[in-house]
Amino acid sequence: MDAAEFRKTGKEMVDYIADYLEKIDKRQVFPDVEPGYLRPLIPDCAPQDPESFEDVFKDIEKIIMPGVTHWHSPYFFAYFPAASSFPALLADMLCGGIGCVGFSWAASPACTELETVVLDWLGKMINLPEEFLAGKDGQGGGVIQGSASEATLISLLAARTKTIRRVQSEKPELTEAEIMGRLVAYASDQAHSSVERAALIGGVKIKNVPSDEKFTVCGSALKKVLEEDKAAGLIPFFFCATLGTTPCCSFDKLLELGPICNKENIWMHIDAAYAGSAFICPEFRHLLNGVEFADSFNFNPHKWLLVNFDCSAMWVKKRSDLTGAFKLEPLYLQHHHQESGLVTDYRHWQIPLGRRFRSLKLWFVLRMYGVTGLQEHIRKHVRLSHQFEQLVLQDERFEICAEVILGLVCFRLKGSNELNKALLKSINEAKKIHLVPCHLREKFVLRFAVCSRTVESTHIKFAWQHISQLATDLLKTGEQNQQQQ
Repeated sequence: MDAAEFRKTGKEMVDYIADYLEKIDKRQVFPDVEPGYLRPLIPDCAPQDPESFEDVFKDIEKIIMPGVTHWHSPYFFAYFPAASSFPALLADMLCGGIGCVGFSWAASPACTELETVVLDWLGKMINLPEEFLAGKDGQGGGVIQGSASEATLISLLAARTKTIRRVQSEKPELTEAEIMGRLVAYASDQAHSSVERAALIGGVKIKNVPSDEKFTVCGSALKKVLEEDKAAGLIPFFFCATLGTTPCCSFDKLLELGPICNKENIWMHIDAAYAGSAFICPEFRHLLNGVEFADSFNFNPHKWLLVNFDCSAMWVKKRSDLTGAFKLEPLYLQHHHQESGLVTDYRHWQIPLGRRFRSLKLWFVLRMYGVTGLQEHIRKHVRLSHQFEQLVLQDERFEICAEVILGLVCFRLKGSNELNKALLKSINEAKKIHLVPCHLREKFVLRFAVCSRTVESTHIKFAWQHISQLATDLLKTGEQNQQQQ
């Protein structure tokens, strides 16, 4: 394919994507395929001779689309949002076109410097404390990771290194292995599984801190666990606070937890993967109060800020904590500006070496939507979630299971877990909308997350009418079965 053909086929692909997104509501939100559907549709080996774009293009609808779950459908209410917008898609095209691998400033100065600046922009939008911003001569700064899971792992590994060095200086008789064996990380019993996975990769123990009746962790619960573990000779070193938990969007109490972590020399990382985008709205910024006590903070613009995957924004108060843990300098990666203090080499802030020019899509979206446009997007989703909440509350057969704060509603039929499992099964088998469940204590709960950029009030009403009718059918069948018995 030469440049001339690329121009032609590129326009065709842009038209196809635009049509797909414009008419996505006409597609069934969840596919009909079974595992292994794709292999029989394509050859066993790659073609020896080139094929035309037209042949490849035809196979998109024939082979790919039948197996796609349409995350951007206004009938998709599962998980959390996967953000997307036309400005972000255009920026991703440019990123691929430039094709740089920006592991250092010298590898592509614009790739590094734009990331530093737009992370400062984003930090100011959510009113992060000054210490987290790079500025012209700050000690902190922001970096784009691939996911919140990566940000948690990076923070835990940096905290591990920092703690080992501190304990070795205080107790030189202890070996690194002995210290490692005593290290303990902590997170809420509502925290995402990626926190436990980070501890597994990091080779350290992790303990769950019990959450309260609102599914949040408070200071007294953390303090109790810490006192028990210190008395047993363990070394607490890392706490992951969650703002907007995956099961029910609950918020840990930073103002209680932060001072405890600071006093005990525990690195506090804040995982706000979903909820963090909402902090650009002044009415939700109070949910971030206490961030001043944190060592690192992360949220995903690729969830709720119209920047397509992957773009996970992470900030640290002291970037030397990251570079101190991960810095290696082989000759082939060195450049003459690296010790000047004027540049950032992001390879020292992450697990991989290579990195894409991801800041372009954040830059495009922030400029083309503006803060006010993004705020309206967040507020619309929150309004729609409260609309769904009210519909649930008007039906005495159902109950709301957790406070609705942002764009997630946790609800269930009053009754057994088996009844609610049957309801979810009927919802997802009908494939008119898509939901996923969670457990809140002993209860099996349905999660309704407002996700799509194009979702409107009519889609919320349709979803509720559909759920309500399926519940009626399910309860009627149950009654008939009881009568027969």
